[in-house]
Amino acid sequence: MNICKKHPHAIETRQALLDLQPNSNNVEGEVGTLTTWKYDENAIREALVSMIIIDELTFKFVEGEGFQKFMRAICPKFKIPSRWTISRDCYLVYVEERSKLKSYLKRNCQRVSLTTDTWTSLQRINYMCITAHFIDNDWKLHKKIINFCPITSHKGDAIGRAIETCLLEWGLDKIFTITVDNASSNDIAIKLGVTVSNSDYLHMRCMAHIVNLVVMDGLKDVGESVLKVRNAVRYIRSSPARLKKFKECVEYEKIDGKSSLCLDVSTWWNSTYLMLNIAQKYERAFERYESQELMFRLELGENGVPDFHDWSECRKMTEMYLIL
Repeated sequence: MNICKKHPHAIETRQALLDLQPNSNNVEGEVGTLTTWKYDENAIREALVSMIIIDELTFKFVEGEGFQKFMRAICPKFKIPSRWTISRDCYLVYVEERSKLKSYLKRNCQRVSLTTDTWTSLQRINYMCITAHFIDNDWKLHKKIINFCPITSHKGDAIGRAIETCLLEWGLDKIFTITVDNASSNDIAIKLGVTVSNSDYLHMRCMAHIVNLVVMDGLKDVGESVLKVRNAVRYIRSSPARLKKFKECVEYEKIDGKSSLCLDVSTWWNSTYLMLNIAQKYERAFERYESQELMFRLELGENGVPDFHDWSECRKMTEMYLIL
């Protein structure tokens, strides 16, 4: 190979490098694809935006000292964009992908099923997410979030208007099913959807929500015991000193448990299951903690500390949760 004696490290811009791309299926024994690589600033920028989106990184990531040092080492020619430029690029990707999906749904999908989910954030803002489910020409099931927006309330009118706006924006009129929470207010929302789409479809009630209502109703019979365990867990988790003391009790009782105490969200039965399932393993540690910390009983009250009956009730509930 001929090398310039005057500039031995000069790079020929017209010359491409060989790059062995690994196989996408990660199958052992299969050889990857050999391709050529040339410096392309636009391709690098697109890959950077893709990394930000796929790995759910903040836009500020590109301004981090470590990332900039890394880029200077591997590709000093690349001009790193600012966080504002990255945010605009991500939005352009969203617009492009949205347009592709919209065209695909119009051309290829005979029917689209929708699921909705509504909740209230810690800032007391109501949100709704609409997901489209469809089968492609190869009979593969896909699901895509087509709307994520704030709503004024959880009333049927507000939900219905949000669904109406979404259907009109996406031009969806071939709706097969709409699955919503098992709430009477959603009946109004569905009626609005029928008017917009000018079609008849199945109104599905979310099975997970129905199961949640069944479990929450069953919790009423043991609600006092669950409340005692919840308060005990909350008390211990409220300060590092209490957690440290509780861990000492766990070690003294020789309890082999690596899981940390966790608080539940009272409206999510699966989180209540996790809380009870972990807490009941440390029953003896709770008893020892109670005997050593007077403030534990004083703060929770005489009837606030879980006893043998409460732990027994919680064990029954975790067994029932496990079936679900």
